[in-house]
Amino acid sequence: MPAYDQTRARVEDYFDRTATKTWERLTSDAPVSRIRETVRAGRDRMRDLILSRLPDDLRGARILDAGCGPGVATIALAERGATVVAADISPQLIDIAQLRLPHDLQSQVTFHTGDMLDPKLGQFDAVIAMDSLIYYTASDIGAALAALEPRVSGPIVFTVAPRTPALMAMWYAGKAFPRSDRSPVMIPHAHPKLMSAAKSAGVRRMLRPVDRITSGFYISEAMELRP
Repeated sequence: MPAYDQTRARVEDYFDRTATKTWERLTSDAPVSRIRETVRAGRDRMRDLILSRLPDDLRGARILDAGCGPGVATIALAERGATVVAADISPQLIDIAQLRLPHDLQSQVTFHTGDMLDPKLGQFDAVIAMDSLIYYTASDIGAALAALEPRVSGPIVFTVAPRTPALMAMWYAGKAFPRSDRSPVMIPHAHPKLMSAAKSAGVRRMLRPVDRITSGFYISEAMELRP
């Protein structure tokens, strides 16, 4: 997937070159600006929503945390008893996640620096991908889901940027900045186009919206493929 690979390279460069300290702070208890407080609160709510789609007792389950970042969801999954593969393209974020992982959970977590779609990661009972597909086109998301679907026996829960007036305004504003100065641009999606792209890519399960979280500058929608 050439377009997917190009976007992944831009995202990797952004997080390792520019955003590591920002995300380390945002996903901690450290003081942040009011704008980032809204993002932190929105991400906390979205993480809770995604985790609510999985059983409370995950003992015996193998879960992929795709785009694990600093590992907040990884810890929550391991605390429920899951064996977790925590994958991220950013080596620096993986380093933070490893440092934050409590000692008593370390035997349950395997970290992977690289592509979350790597088939070498094996089979899973469920996959979560929080805000790790928001930079990709509908066709790339469809292809990613098609690649994961045969390897996952249970739900695939992920987020997209919903195509709302507020988010579209932010999207166009972001495109006004010089390319060298801005983060990778989120690509907003409407449900019909995303569902069509998944079907065209060969996804067999029904793609369904779960819920939308809006918190200041954080706007994200949870979707899922469920058997």
